[in-house]
Order: sequence, then C-alpha cells, then structure tokens
Amino acid sequence: MRNENLPAVRPTKPAWNRGRIVGQKRPLLPRHVWAIRVRLEIAAKIRDLALFNLAIDSKLRGCDLVCLKVTDVLSAGSIKERVSVVQQKTRQPVRFEITEGTRRSLMVWLANPTMRGREYLWPGRVHDRLHISTRQYARLVKGWVSSIGLEQSAYATHSMRRTKVAQIYRKTGNLRAVQLLLGHCKMDSTVRYLGVELEDALTISEAVDL
Repeated sequence: MRNENLPAVRPTKPAWNRGRIVGQKRPLLPRHVWAIRVRLEIAAKIRDLALFNLAIDSKLRGCDLVCLKVTDVLSAGSIKERVSVVQQKTRQPVRFEITEGTRRSLMVWLANPTMRGREYLWPGRVHDRLHISTRQYARLVKGWVSSIGLEQSAYATHSMRRTKVAQIYRKTGNLRAVQLLLGHCKMDSTVRYLGVELEDALTISEAVDL
C-alpha cells in the first residue's frame, strides 16, 4: 500500500481576538461625554478634564493631541477659539474650534503650578519625556470609559476623535464638513471612517422633499 504524504495535524491555538471587540471603535454618545465630565469634575482631575474636553473638540489623532504645545492654544493670556495644527500623518493643516467649556477647563489647567514654564500642553511625568505618550493617553481613555460602566475593548483614542463628527454627521448628513474637520484628503476615507451605509444615505434622502 502506497503511503501518502499527509499534512501534519497540529492543535489549533485559540484566536488572539477571541472574546474581544476589534475593528473600528465606537464614538461616545452625548450622555457618555457628560457622564465622564461630571466624574472628572467631582474627582478634581484638572488635567484629565482639560485633556478629555480638548480631545472631543479637536477631533485630533492621539499622536497630534499629545504633542500640542501651550502656544498652540494660548495667545495673549487667553485660550484661542480656533486653532490650526499640522497633522503628523498627512502633513496637512487642520483647524478645530475650542468651545467655551473647554476653554474654561484649559485655563484652570494652565493656572496649575505644575504648568509654569511648560512648553507642552500635556507634559510627561518622566524627566526624559517632554509630553505624555500616546500609550499613556490610551490608558487614560480606557479609564474614562470604564468609570461610567462602558466596555473598555469597545472604545479607544479614536473614539474621542470620532465622537463629535459622528454627531455632526447624524444631525446634518454633511460629509464634506466632516471631511474638513477630520483633515481627510479623500472623501472615501471619511465615508469609511464614519461607517456610512446605504441605510444612512436613504435616511438623508428621505428627509429632502422636493
């Protein structure tokens, strides 16, 4: 009888993502945003509150948010209402607004004694680190969402970036506005980023009566 060369049978390892939520992370809902803000205010976490508020307003990637300098947001002793920064990923400028509540929290943070003479808005606590790392920012985000009972694996730093634009798109259906706010070069990127589906397009179309 002829022997066949059969492939070796090896025990399969459990999938690395078993039980985890992977893929695009969810944006926060308005009630989540307010719940986190309240908890940060009660805990008197001045830096975290300012960082959380600016993350929502700026819609920046984590790498751009952690690298912000004091001069990016402060001018003549006041917090700017609009800011322009160059994105590290695309090297393209993007503009964002700073709402009144965020401006207040930033002023409180900048008045903190630990911020005297600081160049970066979110200074690192390790001597050889000028600002917090994206890894540290990610840990903070996990702590924020878990503090209000949300599943950590469903949210990440991109949840902060997506939160405001998701509401803008839901209320206006204006993809071009979202594209500009996110600093995307192509509309296709914005469509994929928001997860726009045919059902969304039909809902927008139904709202227009000619």
